[in-house]
Amino acid sequence: MNRIHVCAAACGTAMLLMIPAVGGQQLPNTPRIGYVYPAGGQQGSTLQVRVGGRFLDGVASAEIAGRGVRARVIEHDKPLPPQQITALRDKVQELQKKVNDPAARKELADLRLRIGDSVRRNQSPVLSEIVTLEIAIAPDAEPGNRQLRLGTPLGQTNPLVFSVGQLPEFREIETKTSKADAELAITLPAVANGRLIPGDVDRLQAPLRLAGQYMPGDVDRYRFRARKGQDLVIAASARDLMPYLADAVPGWLQATLALFDPSGRELAYDDDYRFEPDPVLHYRIPSDGDYVVEIKDALFRGREDFVYRIAIGELPFVTSIFPLGGRAGARTAVDVVGWNLPPGKVTMDAKDRAPGVYPLTVRGAGVVSNRVPFAVDTLPEASEREPNGSQKEAQPLTLPVIVNGRVDRPGDWDVFRLAGRAGDRIIAEVSARRLATPLDSSLELTDANGRRLAFNDDHDDKGAGLITHQADSLLTVTLPANGTYFLRLGDAQRKGGPEYAYRLRISPPQPGFDLRIAPSVVNVGAGGTVPVAAHVLRKDGFSGDVVLSLKDAPVGFMLSGGVVPAGQNQVRLTLTVPPRPEKEPLSLSVEGRATIGGKTVVRRAAAAEDMMQAFAYRHLVPADGLWVSVAGRGATRVPSRLLGPQPVRIPAGGAATVRVAIPPGYLTFTNVEFELSEPPEGITLRDLSLGEGSATFVLQADAANAKPGFRGNLIVTVSGERTPPANAQQTAPPVRRRLPIGTLPAIAFEVTEPRR
Repeated sequence: MNRIHVCAAACGTAMLLMIPAVGGQQLPNTPRIGYVYPAGGQQGSTLQVRVGGRFLDGVASAEIAGRGVRARVIEHDKPLPPQQITALRDKVQELQKKVNDPAARKELADLRLRIGDSVRRNQSPVLSEIVTLEIAIAPDAEPGNRQLRLGTPLGQTNPLVFSVGQLPEFREIETKTSKADAELAITLPAVANGRLIPGDVDRLQAPLRLAGQYMPGDVDRYRFRARKGQDLVIAASARDLMPYLADAVPGWLQATLALFDPSGRELAYDDDYRFEPDPVLHYRIPSDGDYVVEIKDALFRGREDFVYRIAIGELPFVTSIFPLGGRAGARTAVDVVGWNLPPGKVTMDAKDRAPGVYPLTVRGAGVVSNRVPFAVDTLPEASEREPNGSQKEAQPLTLPVIVNGRVDRPGDWDVFRLAGRAGDRIIAEVSARRLATPLDSSLELTDANGRRLAFNDDHDDKGAGLITHQADSLLTVTLPANGTYFLRLGDAQRKGGPEYAYRLRISPPQPGFDLRIAPSVVNVGAGGTVPVAAHVLRKDGFSGDVVLSLKDAPVGFMLSGGVVPAGQNQVRLTLTVPPRPEKEPLSLSVEGRATIGGKTVVRRAAAAEDMMQAFAYRHLVPADGLWVSVAGRGATRVPSRLLGPQPVRIPAGGAATVRVAIPPGYLTFTNVEFELSEPPEGITLRDLSLGEGSATFVLQADAANAKPGFRGNLIVTVSGERTPPANAQQTAPPVRRRLPIGTLPAIAFEVTEPRR
């Protein structure tokens, strides 16, 4: 970071109360949540849920996306701070001298519990505070994953998953026992205080769902009665609930499932389902009896945010579909394969569907199956035909086309024949892993003589934020001559089978883009400015500018720096909010516009959370909208603004002077600093000067690292020093502190040719 500072005013305490009126950045101590437990409930039920997080003081509301689910806050509990723990330990020592007093013994036991609980929770500060919610789920609430956020005086928290299900839900008993005497017998519908109780196991006729938290070294086991001939599906949800844990390797609860018979013999085991980390078991019960299901973390880690849910029963479960998609405006008959499914095909009606991916489900015995993706596109569709394993047998295709096919068996290759002309640009793209099939595709293009022109195994799609092993292939080729070409598709691991399906798009380039905005929750003081990130997911060679703007936003909301320059995939811009607090969070919509082929193309940005996995990797995880909370006490705030044209043109090896309007509150601080946040290499800030109502500084472009034509945005944060007022109880003078003041609107810049 590059920072400069200037002394703006003499130190004083009279203006200290103005600090909230100055703050113009993402609010400090941003409220965050780290887990929801249990992470779901049954339609028609009311349950209590614990949410763990930090900076949740004053929490007053909980929002769950979608219709039919209501939540209210019951309690907020914080662990004791270290000073209070020390004081209580001193009190424990005093009470230990009164062990013959029953009242003292009871107080001693209570204090030890409080101390132990606080010490344990303080070991994970980001999860230490607990908010208890009461959640009521309507009988007709749509099944599936929702997003839950808490509301506090400082704004909203990040979203986490809360799932609405159809099955009876039970929570684990926290006292663990041995495998031989499994944790409990499942009974329906007996439940006490949200926990399972032993009972008549003969009534396990319907499916059910278990909820638990996996703690260090745990092995959670559940005993249930099953009947001979039952086709049981046992499906765990763990990574599905908590996609990425920043400080855990591999970045989620790596659950394993095992099923044991009444004698303790292991019948089935799974540590993942194909390429998905969450395991699924399918087993036909051989005889009546008590069976045990076991879940554990493969690495025996654990923490409060290692939450899971297990569905058990003769559940409908889709293992594969074919085809994986269909044409927009048409009805497609889909073969559905799996367990406990009704006979016959499923019809997907895309009459009013825009191109995209939609969930497909099947209902069996009144229960909705797992969701599998179904793609809708506008190109002509064709089916792969066997045999087509060689150039001689190659299936001829007319472009453009989407081929629905399968790698039918291990080692199988599908070969397609194309006619092309010199200079033609061809895109060949596989959609398989992104459509939940296990295919790890490889693509190869050769000429008529078998000479390889292009090859690809894995192509990274930043829009697939929940896939960590990107295994779909993409080729972009300019044909060298008129003639016949052959495209070969197979599995990189030489695997295959009916479930190894794919959609293969072969067409001229269809340039386009998608957009993501992160984070999905923004908390900012009234009149303030806060950075956000825009990500452009470019397609088929599109490399032009994308201009971002707010759509139908209330008056006073403004984006600055809203251009993603040509050839760049990401830019930081800023959102400025009006100088008034809002009673409720607002949902904002961001659009991106670009000129492609002489036409204006408009795309709406999808909100996302930029999540870290295992200390290193970052993923854009979809969210349910861009939500903005504007806090403050209603005092008038004057947003900063750039005085002068944009972009600021900085000659390579030279400098440009920038002048900005600033609120009066800036001048009540001393040693004010302007600092470039995450600046591009070669751009620095210097020579800050503060005046009445404005600030001037210089932007420098290093000729060695900032080349002419380089464009982007600069984010400038402002901080200053204040001395808090003296306290009568203080024995030492107050210490001067550096405080955040605000963020300037994003400054668009362009490096130009050096001045002559």
